[in-house]
Amino acid sequence: MTETAFRLDNAWHPVEADAGGAFVFTLTNLSEEPVEGFKLAYTSLTRVKDAPACENAQFLMRNANFHQFAPPQSFVLQPGASWRFTVQGLWRPARHRTDGAKSAYLTLASGQHVAVDVDDLLLEGRFSEPAPVLLPEGKVTEPFSLLPWPAQAVLTPGDSVPVTLCPADGTALADLQAMQQVNGLYRRLFAVAHIPFSLSPTAQGKALQFAANPALGASAYRIDFAANIALSYGDAAGRQYGLTALAQMLHGARTAPAQFRFPAAGHIEDAPRYGWRGCHLDVSRQFYPTDDVIRLIDILAWLKLNIFHWHLTDDEAWRLEIKAYPQLTTVGVLRGPDEPMLPQLGNGAEPVGGFYSQDDVHKIVAHAASLQIEVVPEIDIPGHSTAILTALPDLVDGQEAPDSYRSVQGFPNNALNPAIERTYEFLGTVFDEMATLFPSPLVHVGGDEVAANTWMASPLAKRLMEEQGLDGTFGLQSHFMKRIQQMLKARGKTVAGWDEVSHGGGVDPEGTLLMAWQKPEVGLDLARQGYDVVMTPGQAYYLDMVQDEAWQEPGASWAGTVPPHHTYTYEAVADFPEDLRPRMRGVQTCIWSEHFLNRAYFNHLVFPRLPAVAEAAWTPKDNKDWLRFAALAPLMPRL
Repeated sequence: MTETAFRLDNAWHPVEADAGGAFVFTLTNLSEEPVEGFKLAYTSLTRVKDAPACENAQFLMRNANFHQFAPPQSFVLQPGASWRFTVQGLWRPARHRTDGAKSAYLTLASGQHVAVDVDDLLLEGRFSEPAPVLLPEGKVTEPFSLLPWPAQAVLTPGDSVPVTLCPADGTALADLQAMQQVNGLYRRLFAVAHIPFSLSPTAQGKALQFAANPALGASAYRIDFAANIALSYGDAAGRQYGLTALAQMLHGARTAPAQFRFPAAGHIEDAPRYGWRGCHLDVSRQFYPTDDVIRLIDILAWLKLNIFHWHLTDDEAWRLEIKAYPQLTTVGVLRGPDEPMLPQLGNGAEPVGGFYSQDDVHKIVAHAASLQIEVVPEIDIPGHSTAILTALPDLVDGQEAPDSYRSVQGFPNNALNPAIERTYEFLGTVFDEMATLFPSPLVHVGGDEVAANTWMASPLAKRLMEEQGLDGTFGLQSHFMKRIQQMLKARGKTVAGWDEVSHGGGVDPEGTLLMAWQKPEVGLDLARQGYDVVMTPGQAYYLDMVQDEAWQEPGASWAGTVPPHHTYTYEAVADFPEDLRPRMRGVQTCIWSEHFLNRAYFNHLVFPRLPAVAEAAWTPKDNKDWLRFAALAPLMPRL
C-alpha cells in the first residue's frame, strides 16, 4: 500500500447538553484492496474521556494525546468506501481548526502500521469564519527602521544611504571583531542582502568611530550621527546592540526606501528596559534540528533579546545527551507504534526521535554567548517525566498502581517520586554533566503541573510523608524541590522554575527565580513571597495561543485569545507596587511546540508576536507605538 492509501477527515459539531460536543471521523480507503480487522490511531490535543460514547466504533485506549479505535466486528472497508464514526465525551469543545487530529495511522490485522493522511478539523453546525488580518498596514512618523525602538532617538533623515559603514583609523581589534560578528549575524539572517559593515574604507561609505564608556551602564550605547558616526558603549553587549541598531537602519533604508531613511544627523541614546528579555523553546514535543535552534538564537540577537530558555525535557521526550545515562536519548526519545512511548502530537506510523549531543550543546551555547545571549537549560521535574521513567524504570515505586493519577495532559504516573533515593542520585549525575555544558548560573527545574493526587498511592511516598510531617502532594513537592535546590547550590547553580515551585511551602526564595505563567496576578504574589520573578503569562506571552477567535485561526486556546496587539501593549509590571518592582526581573515569551508541526505554522504563530515581546522587553512604555511596530515588524527575519 502507498503512503496515501487512506484519508481521515475529522469534524467537530456541537451537541445539546454536552459542552464538549463530538468528533465525527470519516476514514476513506483509497487503496485497491479491502481491509478488515484493523485499528485506527490518531493524536489530538482535544482528548476524549476514559469512557467516551462511540457510534459505529469501539474505543480501545487513550494515552495522553494518543487515541485508538476499532470499527465494529466483521467490518470490511472496501476500496473507495468510507468508515464514519462519532465520538462524544470530549474533555473540552474544539474551538479552532488545529484542535482535531494531528496525525493518524492504521494498524492492520497483520500488525503492519500504515500512514493515514489527515488535515485540519472542520466545523459542522455553524459558520466557519475566516481568520482576519492580524497586523494593520502600519505607519511611521519617524522614518527609521529600529525594532525594538530605542529609549531616546533624536534623528534627522538623510537623502542617501551609505554603501557600508567602515571602521575609523586606529579602531581596536575587539571593535573590529564586533563589527564582523554583526556582519555574520546579518548575513545569516538576510542571505541576499548587502552587508552593513566593511572592515576597510569604501567609496560612499561612512567612518564609524568606537569609544568604550562604562558610565553608560550595562548593555547601553549611544550613537551620534554627523559626517561620520560615533558609537559609544557601556560594555560588549552595548556595543553589539549599537551595531545591530546601525545594521537595522541600513537594512530598512535599503529594502524599503519609500518608508525608511538612514540618519544624517542626531543621536540615539539607548539601554534596555529590563535585564531579562527571554524566549523559551520547547524541543520535547517537537524536535528542532541544531541549525534551526541556531537560527532562532540569531533572530533573538537581532531583536536584542538576551535569554534563551531551552526546555529540553518533558513527558514526550528527553532531548539532552547525558553520557552516564545513554538510555535517556535512546529509549527516552523514541515515540512510535511499537516503541516504548506511543505516538504523540503529530507522530504517525513511523517512529520518531532526535536529541542534542553534548557537542551540539557546546556549539549552541558558544554561538549564543558570542551574541550576548545566555542559555538557561530546563529539565522539567518532578512532573512531566514520562520519558525519564520510561528510560529508567528503576525510578518507579513498584508498589504504586500504574494508573493511580494522571497529569493535566493525561499522562499516567508521570512524576519522579521524592521518596526514592535513587531519584536524587540520578539527578545529581545529570546536574554534574549539565554544569559542564551550561555556563549559566541558573538551572530551570520546571516544577509545574504536578497533579493534585500525585504519589498518594505510593507506599514509599506515604512513609516519607509520615516521617517528615509532609502534607500531601505539594508538601512532597516542596520537600523534593528543597533537596534539588541544595544539590544545585553544591554545584554552584541556583534554581529557576515555574511558579508552582512555590507550592507546598516552596523553596528558599533567596536567589530563586520563578516564572509566572498561569496568570499575571501570580507574579505579584511571588514577589510578595520574596521570589525574583520573570513575567511570562500565557494570556499575553505564550506564542502557541491563537491570535483570533476565528475557527480558521490555528493554535491553542486554553489561555484565551492572544492577538499581536495585546502582546505588544501588555504591561507586565503594571500591578507591581514600587517597592516590589526590583523583584520583577523582566519578561519572557514561551514557544510551546504542540501545534508546530511545520515551519509555516511556527512562523505564523511566532511572528509578529516575538518582535512584539522584544519591544515590550526593551522599549520604555511611553516610547511604544503600535502603528510604528506594525510597519516595522514585516522587516524582521523568520525561522
